[in-house]
Amino acid sequence: MEYPARCQQNNTIQSLNLSLFIARRYLISKKSNNAINVISWISIIAIAITTAALVIILSAMNGLTSVVADLYHAIEPDLKVTAIHAKYMEHTPALEKKIRSVKGISGISWCVEENALAKLDDKQAVVTVKGVDAEFKTLTHFDTVVIDGVYRFEFKGQYYGVFGKGIAHKLGVNVNDFLSPITIYAPKRGKVESINPEDAFNKLSISPGGIFTLNDDFDYKYLLIDLKAAQQLFDCPNSVSSVEIGIADRDDLEKVQEELQATLGEDYLIKNRFQLNDVLFKTLETEKLWVFLILAFILVIATFNIIGALTMLIIEKKKDIKTLYNIGADQTFIRNIFMQEGFLITGVGAISGLVLGIIVCVLQQQFHLVKFDDGYVIPYYPIEMRWNDMVWILGVVMVIGFLAALYPVRVFTRNDLIHLDK
Repeated sequence: MEYPARCQQNNTIQSLNLSLFIARRYLISKKSNNAINVISWISIIAIAITTAALVIILSAMNGLTSVVADLYHAIEPDLKVTAIHAKYMEHTPALEKKIRSVKGISGISWCVEENALAKLDDKQAVVTVKGVDAEFKTLTHFDTVVIDGVYRFEFKGQYYGVFGKGIAHKLGVNVNDFLSPITIYAPKRGKVESINPEDAFNKLSISPGGIFTLNDDFDYKYLLIDLKAAQQLFDCPNSVSSVEIGIADRDDLEKVQEELQATLGEDYLIKNRFQLNDVLFKTLETEKLWVFLILAFILVIATFNIIGALTMLIIEKKKDIKTLYNIGADQTFIRNIFMQEGFLITGVGAISGLVLGIIVCVLQQQFHLVKFDDGYVIPYYPIEMRWNDMVWILGVVMVIGFLAALYPVRVFTRNDLIHLDK
């Protein structure tokens, strides 16, 4: 029972090999009508250019997303833990032990974040004060974005602050001026009964330590100070508003997040740095998707050349179709020849485009061909190639090529065979 099935399988393979051989000869051989060769090569070139554009543009958008993520990582951690039912959580050894029990965690930073009023002379600004501990520097490398002054929060009993560039501009902060301290005001917790309105506020005097810059979202929002100073300012001794966590391997981010959530329970909310800025990153992903769809639509237009090339080839090869039909070739075999012709045109164009796109991306990565001016955050256009993008691009190109070849092959080979039967 196995022998006939095996013979049938071998016959199918031989039939496909023969049809592929004939299709390859049709592609590279000289036709009587030179227009067929021209249209075929136009199809290959159009597919190659569009495929290369997909590779380059998607890799560039991946690079931009990674740059944005790295910029935000300078002040935001891989994971951030907050309490769901309370504003603050108590900093206890038991909580820290639970967090450190999860594998893959490289560091923990305890933070207090709250709004306050900063005042320097007659200038004032509402800021988000973020109190951080010593581990915060290691966790985020925030010191790398300090452009003026130094990353310092406490020195010889005096508290210092690191100001966002926008806040520093509003207040007129000078990192070299130690004689004009900045005063931070925050409401006292609980009910305060006093005739003097100032009694309702906690005050903290700090000196300017440094100025950082990331983007307007952070530059006009954050003022970083020492954790103990923030706890004193906001009346929350031994309490924090968040626990910020670093991950040893970022590829394990989701896994560690799930394990940490299971360890801490439902009373805590855990977000990764993409979820903390979900609107931004969703916007970037949406832009990438629309660019992909637009270029795919251009690719559809480019594959119209395949329809013309196959139609003209089928018309030219009428005698060959008749000969094959007379020696026993069926309709499926003849259609396979021209379908594989369409696959060859699409495949050569797609692979050539992938290679061309990868070469351009590698050249940009190595030699920085496209550069930015001095005012930009990064000196050259970032590129990040992802293999899943390559698979998607190749798959979409081949599917579009298949659909483009399907119509002329089914219609014109059917008409030819009906004519031959008559």
